[in-house]
Amino acid sequence: MEPQRLHKVLAQSGVGSRREMETLIEAGEVRVNGAVAQVGSQVSPGDRVTVRGRPVRLKFAEAQVRILLYHKPEGEIVSRDDPDGRTTVFATLPKLKGEKWVSVGRLDYNTSGLLIFTTSGALAHRLTHPSFEIEREYAVRVVGELNDLQMQQSCHEILLEDGPARFEAIRDQGGEGTNHWYQVVLKEGRNREVRRMFAALGCMVGRLMRVRFGLIGLPPRLKRGHFEELDARAVQRVLDWAGMTPVIQEEKRAPGQPNLRPKTPRPRTGVQRQTGSPRKDRAR
Repeated sequence: MEPQRLHKVLAQSGVGSRREMETLIEAGEVRVNGAVAQVGSQVSPGDRVTVRGRPVRLKFAEAQVRILLYHKPEGEIVSRDDPDGRTTVFATLPKLKGEKWVSVGRLDYNTSGLLIFTTSGALAHRLTHPSFEIEREYAVRVVGELNDLQMQQSCHEILLEDGPARFEAIRDQGGEGTNHWYQVVLKEGRNREVRRMFAALGCMVGRLMRVRFGLIGLPPRLKRGHFEELDARAVQRVLDWAGMTPVIQEEKRAPGQPNLRPKTPRPRTGVQRQTGSPRKDRAR
């Protein structure tokens, strides 16, 4: 469980109201693991908390894990701040109170497609850690065309400056004139990896779009620059697949909060029904 605000947890534990807890914290009456707590302090299960010298048995509320799918357009940077003043993906996302959106991996400035955000840092870490080898699928338009030998080589080994790389799969999608489309799958997220692999094969990437990350696909109806939040059932499928299984309950929308959930049935969002987990996929 991720850390939660101290005054909130104390209120949930029956010590008093949140306002009263904030007042006690400001007065130095609350200690966490022996140290005087500060306003805004957070606590986790296992922390020792005392109020006016008396220990408190903490009760934590299960956090509602939220997952957001964003169709990133080209020309946006995956960063909260950019010294060059470029538009960041976070500027488009809905605002959160007491939480923040964490990106699951990145897409470079000139790459479009599926970008996933979550309120769970643990989930983001699990989905991006190299040991889980989660598949990323891209649609790639290149100038030129690969021959059969190059296609085979791309799934065997391509030497890059930061080590060997390979596609798990590559499919020829045809094309017109000098432009040719390919669908590729890989299990890494190195910087500009797809572009560098095609460059090593003698082809320049003109357009790159991520269409799938693990079991989550880019919904066809999701327009560029728009986002869509998964409902509780879809979130639960993602958590089960990732090996994280807290019970997720439908959350009532606060007054004035926009309804981000689409009206169409959730099986169409792009979260595919799959069995197995990242670890099981790797084992196979």
